[in-house]
Amino acid sequence: MIRSMTGFGHGEAGSGGRSAIVEIRALNHRYADIFVKMSSTYAFAEESVRSEVKAGVGRGKAEVNISVLNAADDDTGISLNESAARQYFLKLRELQDRFDTSGEITLELLASQPDVITQGKPSFDPDEVSSLILAAVGEALAGLDVMRRNEGENLCEVLKMKLKGVESIVKEVAERAPELPAVYAVKLAERISSLPGANEVVEDIVEQRIAVEVALMADKASIDEELVRLGSHILQFEEIISDESETALPVGKKLDFIVQEMNREVNTIGSKAHDLQISKHIIDLKAIIEEIREQVQNIC
Repeated sequence: MIRSMTGFGHGEAGSGGRSAIVEIRALNHRYADIFVKMSSTYAFAEESVRSEVKAGVGRGKAEVNISVLNAADDDTGISLNESAARQYFLKLRELQDRFDTSGEITLELLASQPDVITQGKPSFDPDEVSSLILAAVGEALAGLDVMRRNEGENLCEVLKMKLKGVESIVKEVAERAPELPAVYAVKLAERISSLPGANEVVEDIVEQRIAVEVALMADKASIDEELVRLGSHILQFEEIISDESETALPVGKKLDFIVQEMNREVNTIGSKAHDLQISKHIIDLKAIIEEIREQVQNIC
């Protein structure tokens, strides 16, 4: 089952008056790139979060925003010394009176004084908080997976439709291929007949020479092998996107590789088959394959 690389997941978990809220936004990216945004107070959980998200996302860029709310204790360990703040205020006011100066004693000035605001040791169990955060991460990943599956189903339908277009054009190319030697023989005969003194050439010698040239051309310009390989790539691509089973490995890179091989075969066919009709088909094929390639970039 293919999944889109884009999606959103939200998760919450609570225990003992503390709650964790996690939001995960997944975006297109060639590799797995995990960005975690959370308070430095809970930095001890970041590595576990990163590993969990990487395993759940597989391929793509994931932006993880984590908020921890605490209704009971102060997780930051920050405390306010009101007595010290009062003393600083009074002393500053005393300085104003003594030196007859004016100026506002601001909150920023008081807060910047030593021992007014201090940070002590947080009052929580890191293991409990980590478990809480990871529970919320798990719920967010589940929601993200649902959205990515839904998007993947839509992508699958689009890709199947485009593959049918490729198959239809390849069928036309395959039907045209056996006609190429005869077409080449006619062109070659016309070219020879237009040469000066062509009427003096013995007819059977001309026919023999044309037959030899056509045989050589048919061998060099044969696209049978390319058509077989192209058909194999199309079949393999369709089998992958139609597979409903679960897989631990992202298939986006594999599909991208198959598309590259499809394009390679199409280019080879275009270079070998010097035919106007096939050239038109090649242009159409390359356009559709490019559309497929763009869609594959969205698959994880």
